[in-house]
Amino acid sequence: MKISELLAPERIRIAAEAGGKKRALEILSELLADTSQDLSRNQVFTSMLGRERLGSTAIGSGIAIPHGRIEGLEESIGAFIRLQDAVDFDAADGAPVDMLFALIVPSQCAEEHLNALAALAHMFSHADFCDMLRKAEGPEDICKLLRGFETEAQQSPA
Repeated sequence: MKISELLAPERIRIAAEAGGKKRALEILSELLADTSQDLSRNQVFTSMLGRERLGSTAIGSGIAIPHGRIEGLEESIGAFIRLQDAVDFDAADGAPVDMLFALIVPSQCAEEHLNALAALAHMFSHADFCDMLRKAEGPEDICKLLRGFETEAQQSPA
């Protein structure tokens, strides 16, 4: 699964104002609520918050990957926000979070879920790539960077 295929420009916000972890999750829930899949904001928020209560989804260096599984969801979808001001996300490294990629997957797709999380963690482990995301001017730029990263990763020898 390509991460770029999970994300559409309308599910990206640049310079979002959250003020805290809960509000950041609410913004992501709003972006992920997809009427074609009959998802409510509350359903998405509850799923991500439930996962967050098990332990922070912050992976360090100002990045978090909130995620959840939803019964009856037809396909995985993602959303991305870059915050105006970083917020505390209970990260192990103590760094406040300014970029979040949220992922929701069908409840029956455990392997797909884990593969997507691994791909996101790999992508965000590249500091240069994260710097480019932080400098991107709009949603289309974010999508282009994701596609470019995936293309380059495919062409690189293992």
